[in-house]
Amino acid sequence: MSAAVSPLAPKKYPTMPVVEGVRIATAEAGVKYKGRTDLLTMVFEEGTTVAGVFTRSKCPSAPVEFCRDNLAGGTARILVVNSGNANAFTGKKGRATTAAVGEAAAKAVGAGKDTVFMASTGVIGEPLPAERVTGFLNAMVADAKPEGWLAAAKAIMTTDTYPKVATATVRMGEVDVVINGIAKGAGMIAPDMATMLSFVATDAPIAAPVLQELLSKGTGKTFNAVTVDSDTSTSDTLMMFATGAAARRGAPTITDAKDPNLVGFRRALNRILKTLALQVVRDGEGARKQLEITVTGAKSSRSAKKIALSIANSPLVKTAVAGEDANWGRVVMAVGKAGEPAERDLLSIWFGDIRVAHEGERDPDYSEEATSAYMKKDEIALRVDLGIGRGKATVWTCDLTKEYVAINGDYRS
Repeated sequence: MSAAVSPLAPKKYPTMPVVEGVRIATAEAGVKYKGRTDLLTMVFEEGTTVAGVFTRSKCPSAPVEFCRDNLAGGTARILVVNSGNANAFTGKKGRATTAAVGEAAAKAVGAGKDTVFMASTGVIGEPLPAERVTGFLNAMVADAKPEGWLAAAKAIMTTDTYPKVATATVRMGEVDVVINGIAKGAGMIAPDMATMLSFVATDAPIAAPVLQELLSKGTGKTFNAVTVDSDTSTSDTLMMFATGAAARRGAPTITDAKDPNLVGFRRALNRILKTLALQVVRDGEGARKQLEITVTGAKSSRSAKKIALSIANSPLVKTAVAGEDANWGRVVMAVGKAGEPAERDLLSIWFGDIRVAHEGERDPDYSEEATSAYMKKDEIALRVDLGIGRGKATVWTCDLTKEYVAINGDYRS
């Protein structure tokens, strides 16, 4: 874990309320780190529904495959997460570990193995001894309490410099329901999820297929619109659990994604996903600046997003931002290489409100002084207008500093 907390860390954390039907426990299992928690369990009451979105990597971790298999059942009783070891690229040993953890977790809560979900994050290629996890589960389930969301976020950190949490309370029918979320991620972050784990829970009564639709749609403009270094991890996992406990207070049970009772909930959920995704970007390894990239005037929104990601993932653009240099030539380069429709002589580029390039050349009113002053900010907005259509997209990234190399140069040691 990095010693210094990112300068882009939140100044304060929200008070995380209890989600009825969820109990939390953390432990120091010594998977990799000494003197800190690295194991998390969440215990859910019977009847909890579940949804998940996972990495599209062709080399997924053993826990990702385990979760995919169990997701079809639509119900969850326990989630087990460890940090320090990704249990990825670990072959038969990895599958044996997930099977053993699944069995121990199911036994601890007295439920079927198909109600167990798990995630691992950390070093790839190192076997994860099952006993590092299984030996703690009975005590953790017995000790789990409704409080502890911030502690949960801390237990899943790897190179993160701060825990990531978000919460919302929203009306559903005549009652308030709670949505809480936690996330981890700092490097190996790219759309299609990244080395990113995120877990969201609510007490709203929502059927599993509806929950899945909400989560899948919510990722497009949030977790799948952030990138730190263009590298998609083997372990990306975003899961959501709905305990349904609010039904006892009169919340309506949602079985249709078009239910009008979902309008406020959907908005609040998307806000939480975006908040968590941006916290991941703001903790990008070695990051000093957040960069928001908006592409307008593209042939389509898909094309706009592809171009925005080409800019966001360019090491040359990201190092220019780190050096506080408004080097729009690098932006032109990234637009040109994206392989999407673009007309050089129609291109306009802005840093903040300052137009630096227009109609394929430097803006006649360009001021180096004003632009340099803007580049000193820790949040930079970059906009590119292609002038050929109506497609638009926004993505977020961070700058690329010497610290990124230092953190990743000795990650395994």
